[in-house]
Amino acid sequence: MGSVSLSYKGHRYLVEVISRCVWLYHRFPLSYREVEELMIERGVTVSYETVRRWCAKFGPAYANALRRRQPRPGGKWHLDEVFIKINGEQKYLWRAVDQDGMVLDILVQNRRDKAAARRFFRRLLKRTGAVPRVIVTDKLRSYGAAHREVMSSVEHRSHKGLNNRAENSHQPTRQRERAMKGFHSIGGAQRFLSAFSGISPHFRPRRHLMPAHDYRAEMTIRFAIWDQITGVAGLATAA
Repeated sequence: MGSVSLSYKGHRYLVEVISRCVWLYHRFPLSYREVEELMIERGVTVSYETVRRWCAKFGPAYANALRRRQPRPGGKWHLDEVFIKINGEQKYLWRAVDQDGMVLDILVQNRRDKAAARRFFRRLLKRTGAVPRVIVTDKLRSYGAAHREVMSSVEHRSHKGLNNRAENSHQPTRQRERAMKGFHSIGGAQRFLSAFSGISPHFRPRRHLMPAHDYRAEMTIRFAIWDQITGVAGLATAA
């Protein structure tokens, strides 16, 4: 597949600069001002506000392009929800990953009741276009009630100790939440986390399972894919 279907027309900076800034912001716990500083060190003068606009415009498109390249999800899905603070109010971040840790979807909601679980189940089935063999959740009763309505034919395992896969997947989000000093709106949190959950895992292969040379080879492939979906590779070919 080629690059994203977004036009860079009207942007006076090179595509390489835009994609680098978006990558830095979503891959590392950096602020927009820190990305600005890193680019100054590389001889590129760009304001933090410009970085913010690039991340808002191109981040979701890059994330969606990466998701389209993902393999079909595995048959075991792990679902979990954690609270996040938005303007001092407690909200809930719902997340689903498969048995390999691939993020399937995230959704920020006001509650964690049956209606919220049902909404997340339906969104998850629609976005993945797949039905799991089994879902694994903690013992929150909302999961069981929604499961009976939305995917009753799917096996449901409810056990706190079985769901470490989903719980561990929240750790990078917590790291970013601290770096960003919290989120300011549900919409803003949803937009950032949707892009973040598509971009950050792409650059986080399961390094602890790889020898060093395999890890470097895998990262070379992943950066090549990034260059393809952002359009950088196409410019290099044209040159």
